[in-house]
This record gives sequence, structure tokens and C-alpha cells, in this order.
Amino acid sequence: MSFRSIEQLLRRNSKTKISRNIVDRNHDQKEEQLVQSLRELLLASKQLPDKFDDYYVLLRFLKMRGFNILKAKEMFLNMLKWREDCSVDAIANDFKFEEYDAVKRCYPHGFHGVDRFGRPLYIERVGSVDLSKLMQVTTIDRYVKYHISEQEKTISLRYPVCSLVAKKHIASTTAIFDVKGLGLNNFSKSAREMFAEIQKIDSNYYPETLNQLYIINAGTGFRALWKVLKTFMEARTLAKIQVLGTNYLNTVLEAVDPSNLPEFLGGTCTCPTGGCLLQDKGPWTDPEMIRASKEAFGKGQKSFNELAATIACESFTGCQVGFDTGENILRKQVDEQILEKIRELEHCAAKSGETLQILICKQQELTGHIEQLRKILQ
Repeated sequence: MSFRSIEQLLRRNSKTKISRNIVDRNHDQKEEQLVQSLRELLLASKQLPDKFDDYYVLLRFLKMRGFNILKAKEMFLNMLKWREDCSVDAIANDFKFEEYDAVKRCYPHGFHGVDRFGRPLYIERVGSVDLSKLMQVTTIDRYVKYHISEQEKTISLRYPVCSLVAKKHIASTTAIFDVKGLGLNNFSKSAREMFAEIQKIDSNYYPETLNQLYIINAGTGFRALWKVLKTFMEARTLAKIQVLGTNYLNTVLEAVDPSNLPEFLGGTCTCPTGGCLLQDKGPWTDPEMIRASKEAFGKGQKSFNELAATIACESFTGCQVGFDTGENILRKQVDEQILEKIRELEHCAAKSGETLQILICKQQELTGHIEQLRKILQ
């Protein structure tokens, strides 16, 4: 059954206006076919856990790999292996970051409301980090685990709640990094190691969860550092990053309402009790929205297949898909790659033939010279 068929089922059986609005949208047909192809490929090899049997999850991996199904599958399987090797589910459920408050004091960061589209807004005051104190209250390993736990919370809670509030699918974050005062001189080896590890995790295992990153207050020192940092990033990620100087406000306000922007960045928000970046401000902290999210999506971002499984099995057994199957699309993609390789080999063979003809001519010329030399000796 296609994802579109499942969404039609959901529209007919949704109990609330909100849930209907979330699924009531048309997918790009070509993208839908490729997602279905990747899904069938993973199901055929029994490599698609229920937790990740989700249209938008598979679409993220396809986008990150330029809609190449084989590369997207490889990336997806690498993600599953990493989750198993690093016990990511255990981190998400059991990891306790007791040094949370102490870390926030020397590394100001956190979620703070939403952007104008309804996506979570994440802010870091990178230039204000006291790295020596940070390494006294935590370790790189523990901070990386904390980062993973926050990524899991964003996917399982923040995105579903934001989707309910915005009444449309939300699966990415808008971020602001204030780098005032940051440069090569105060970006230590520990900072580089932590940045590289977090960047690798986000890019490889949580692809396409960044909508836009605004790097603000970038001075000459940071711009020199940026030349180094961007070597760790993929081109697709770099395209989502804007590096801005001190005149950043108008650009940022195009994406973020002033009420969701802290006063210290030029907005109007002045959160009480410790400041804006200690609050985890957002609709995901509202108990009613959390409850509604769990009812709509279950625990985590439940897939459309899971939501409609019972209905689909009872009412639509044997439903035919109205477009190319995943096997056919995959076969076409493999055939194209084989044909391209054949063309390369034919080109090499032609070049080799030309080279061979030149060598034969040279050999004949040498044979003629040898015969002439022998006649002189006689």
C-alpha cells in the first residue's frame, strides 16, 4: 500500500480537526515513489524497525543522499548500527545529565520558542562559552550523550507537538549561534573535538533536521575560524547556513517573531527565573499538548503506517499501488549505473584500440629500421 493510500485512510478516520490538517497534504509524487522504493528495499531485507517506518524519516535520508536509493539505504543502515553500538535508546530513556544547570551557566544554549513557520528555535551563545569551566563540570563524552538525548527529545516530542500546534508537519529546527568574541585563538583542541563529534552525529545520524542556521556577530576572528570549521560539513548543510555580522537583526526577524527572540539578541522576550536559555521555552512543555501529541502520534513520532495499520489490514487488503514499485525503480537505478559503467569501459576500450594501433605502427617502423641496419652490415 502506498503512503498516499494510508493518508487517505487517515483523513477518513481522523477523530480531530488537528490530526486531519497534519496529514491532509500532498506529497511530491516522485519523492513518494522513491520513499516507497527505499521502504520496500529495507522491508525486503528485514532492516526497517517499526520505530523508523515513517515517510518523513526515510525522506530525510533520501534528501541527504540526493535521492540515490542505494546511498540512502547505506546511510540509514549506518544510522541503525550507530544506534546499536552507542545504545542510543538507553541514552534517550535513562541518561541523566546531573550537571545540566552547571553546564548551562558556562555554555548558554537551549530551545526558545518557535520560528514563524512553527519550527523549534534553538539558540547558542557560543562566544560566551567558558570552556575551561565546562570541562570541569562535565566531559566531552557526557556532553555528547546529552546532545544525543536532546536530539532524541526533539524528534520524539518537540517536532510532534510543534506539528500539532502549527497544524502541519514539522521536522526541522531553526538555529541561531551568537559567536561574538569567538575566533581561532579561543577555539581550543577540546572545543574542536567536541564540535567535530557533534557535527558528525547530526549530519550522519539525524540528517535534514536543520532548517536554517544563522551565525551572528561574526567578526574577523570567527571568519578565519569558519574556514576551518566548514571543512567538517557537507555541502547540503553549508547551504543552510548564513554567516552574519553585527547587522543581523532584520535577517533574523524575517524568520523569527520578536516575541520569540531574547532581548539580548534584539527581540522582546525577557524570560524570568534564570533567563531565556534556561527555560526550554516552547509548546512541548505544555502538559495538554504533550498529552495530545501522545494521542495523535503515540510514543515518539509514530509513522502513518502504524496509525493506520489496523484499518489498512481490515479494509484494504490487496490494494494496488498506482505507480512503479520500489523493485522496478531500484532496478532502473541499478541499470543506469551499469550502463554508465559500460559506456566508461567502451570508451577505455576505444582509447586502448587507438593506442594499440599506434604501437603496431611504431613496431612496423622499428622492424623496417632493423632490416635497413642489417643490410648495411652485410
